Amino acid sequence: MNMFWRELKAGRKALIIWSLCMFLLVASGMGKYTAYSAGGAGSEVFKQMPSTVKALLGIGTLEVTVMSGFFALLFLYIELTAAIHAVLLGSSIVAKEERDKTAEFLIAKPVSRAAIITAKLLAALLQIAVLNLVTLVSSFIMVSAYNEGKNISGEIALFLLSMFIVQLIFLSLGAVLAAGMSNPKSSGAAAAGILVGSFVISKVTDLADQLAVLNVLSPFKYFSYNRIVEGGGLSIGILVLSILLAGMFAALTYFFYGMREVRF
Repeated sequence: MNMFWRELKAGRKALIIWSLCMFLLVASGMGKYTAYSAGGAGSEVFKQMPSTVKALLGIGTLEVTVMSGFFALLFLYIELTAAIHAVLLGSSIVAKEERDKTAEFLIAKPVSRAAIITAKLLAALLQIAVLNLVTLVSSFIMVSAYNEGKNISGEIALFLLSMFIVQLIFLSLGAVLAAGMSNPKSSGAAAAGILVGSFVISKVTDLADQLAVLNVLSPFKYFSYNRIVEGGGLSIGILVLSILLAGMFAALTYFFYGMREVRF
C-alpha cells in the first residue's frame, strides 16, 4: 500500500498540470462554438470544406452547428490528449525506477515484483480516472454554458466512457512496452510513436473507406462518434474486446516485468 501512495504522490504535480490543461482545452474549444452555431461565416467555412479536409479535421458528416456535433468534433482532440497522457504515464511509471536509479531500493523490499507492478498500475489507473473525471465535469459545465438546444449530458457521458477505455488501452500499452523492452528508458518514445501511428491510421481510414480494415489497429476508431451522436450508444462487443485488449497488455506487463533483468 505504501508503494501505491508513493506513486500517487510522485505523480501528483503532473496530474494537476494535465488536469488544468484538459480544462483549458475544453473551455477554449467550447468558446469557439458560438462562431459556428450562429450560422455566420464560421458555419459557411465548414459547409464549403472539401470532404477530405473534413475527414482530416475529424468533422466527417457531423453537423457542427449543433452542440452534439460540435462536441464530437472537439472530443477528437480531447481524446488524443488523454491518450497521450495515458501512454506516457504507463511507460514512465514502470520504467522510472531504472531511469532514476532507484530500482535496487524497490526490488530489495520484501515484496514480489507482481506486487510492485500492481501498486504502480493501480496508481496509474487512479490518475487516468481523475483526468477523465475532470474532463467529464469540465465538459458538463462548459456545454451547459453554451448549449441552447437539447440536453446532451447522456452523449457526453458516453463519449467520456469511450475515452476511458481508450485511456486504459494506451496506459497498459505503455506499461507493457516499458516492462518488455530491453531499454525501458526508450519505451516512452516507442509508446508515443505507436500512438501517433494509430492516430494517423484513423485519419487514413477516414480518407479511404477501402482501408477500413485497418481500424482494428487504431483504438481511436473503436467507438463511432456518429453512432453516439445519433443515439446508438457504444457497441457492447467492441467495449468488451477493448477491455480484454487492455487486460492482455496488463497481463503481459506482469509477465515481462517478472522475467526481466532489472538494471540498477
